[in-house]
Amino acid sequence: MKDEYKKSATMARALIYCRVSSTKQRIAGGGLESQEQRCRAYADDKGYEVEAVFPDDVSGGGDFMKRPGMVALLSYLDAQKGKPYVVIFDDLKRFARDTEFHLKLRREFTKRGATIECLNFRFEDTPEGKFIETVIAAQGELEREQNRRQVVQKMKARVESGFWVFRAPVGYRYVSSATSGGKVLVPDEVLAPVVREALEGFASGHFASQAEVQRFLERNPHFPKDFKDGSLRAMTVTRLLKKVVYAGYVEAPKWGVSLRKGQHEGLISFETYQRIQDNLEGRKRAPAARKDYNEDFPLRGFVLCDCCGKPMTAAWSKGCRRHYPYYFCITRGCEAKSKSVPRAKIEDGFAEILKSMQPAKGLFALTKAMMRDAWDMRLAAAKSDKDAFKKQLGDVERQIDSLLDRIVETDKASLVSAYEAKIEKLERDKIVLAERLEKTIPPKGRLEECIELALKFLSSPWNIYKNGDHAMRQLVLRLAFSKPLRYCKNGVYRTPDFSFPFSSLGGFSGSKSEMVPQGRIELPTSSLPMTRSTTELLRPAFSRGRWIRRYCPMTQAQSGPYRAPAVERQAWSGRPRKTTGQRRVKPAKTG
Repeated sequence: MKDEYKKSATMARALIYCRVSSTKQRIAGGGLESQEQRCRAYADDKGYEVEAVFPDDVSGGGDFMKRPGMVALLSYLDAQKGKPYVVIFDDLKRFARDTEFHLKLRREFTKRGATIECLNFRFEDTPEGKFIETVIAAQGELEREQNRRQVVQKMKARVESGFWVFRAPVGYRYVSSATSGGKVLVPDEVLAPVVREALEGFASGHFASQAEVQRFLERNPHFPKDFKDGSLRAMTVTRLLKKVVYAGYVEAPKWGVSLRKGQHEGLISFETYQRIQDNLEGRKRAPAARKDYNEDFPLRGFVLCDCCGKPMTAAWSKGCRRHYPYYFCITRGCEAKSKSVPRAKIEDGFAEILKSMQPAKGLFALTKAMMRDAWDMRLAAAKSDKDAFKKQLGDVERQIDSLLDRIVETDKASLVSAYEAKIEKLERDKIVLAERLEKTIPPKGRLEECIELALKFLSSPWNIYKNGDHAMRQLVLRLAFSKPLRYCKNGVYRTPDFSFPFSSLGGFSGSKSEMVPQGRIELPTSSLPMTRSTTELLRPAFSRGRWIRRYCPMTQAQSGPYRAPAVERQAWSGRPRKTTGQRRVKPAKTG
């Protein structure tokens, strides 16, 4: 027992460092296990006692202080001050494939009193040994740089051919292709529809802000999350909206590869992608982007306080036995500030407004005919637009050719960079024009599809709002009303401002008016003949609150082209009524 203790006390302590260049090599291959086995066999031959093994799966380039395994190894040595250790490497290339960091790492181990031993290289403190060590470290750096250059060249050539060579974005996956000689992107059956809906919704305004896109993706169970609680980073949504790969195009600006058509299927059109970029530049902060949104209060932010005109907020208020939902205004100086309104009162009144917006059934046939006429007009305009797009496309191509000629002729670097930036913009415009040219004439059957969707929304906005999720409810609010609703402190809504379709059709749904009959409308008049002067004939008289002067064909019984103006009924009845500021006209006496 004492002999074993003395033997362990006299044995040198060893630490093993193993490294592979990628996580894939650690998972798929057995590089770390084979290195550890070789190092342990070496330690047994030398009589070393292995205390710990520190693995790494990062690239050989860069700062060694950023490698987790190397940081852990140096921290372990710092915690064991005064104890001599031998650090064992499988190969010198596993130490550091960079001359500068190789020398720095050697100094860090020397500072901590640790010696280095390698299975394939013998370290010597002689000038010749240091020179050979430096040469081998430089050789490792050279091989690393050459490998990197070859990889970049191959990847660049593949991007120039239209292939995506980076990590597959969310919504795509890689599959092997025999025709292309490598892997290509294909839409993922589960995630592609989710990403497409998010991108098209932000482009069309269905999602008013990036925060709404984020909430939509967080609610989807299939979309990968950033955190364990199911939330996403805001930068994740921004990167999703800015990726041109979703439009079916590829580019690599850091390698000098400009935008070009990709060899994969796009989830959206390039025109939709351009609208997304315009929305990102023009709507960086939207009012709807609030983190404390609660689906219990769908009208929060849409209903305005009538006293101050500011959006009302909402919250749950704690009572004696349970919580109660309220809407209220929090604007400073408002006379209705902090005066709570029950949620049922706010939302029931809104429901009555939305239910009353259903147009009369007889107007749907007329609406459908109007839509067909408008469709025919748009179709005729689309045919003329197609010729205009062709002309614009030709103009853009001529501008690009002209700029290319200028680049060849000029020698100034500033002009060349300006011309290149202009050409890149024109290339993007060319892509948009080409897509518009292809989609100018709508396919057959599109009319019926659009009409059905429009009529479905016009016929039952309340049903869509009641059965939809938060995003659908917000869309109904934006489509049905041109302005937010104003809620008075007496408990009623102000007259809402409906959008154009409902303001045009909704007024006929609840009215009791009838069409004017084809026959002539005559007011009751006296059978007694009367004569009037020209001044009296031209004098306006009141009849049902309107000014009337009736034209009549000239006959022998009448003295002029105008019939006697109608006056109030009371002037001709047997019970004359005295009125202020109005003179009753008596019939003229006849001989």
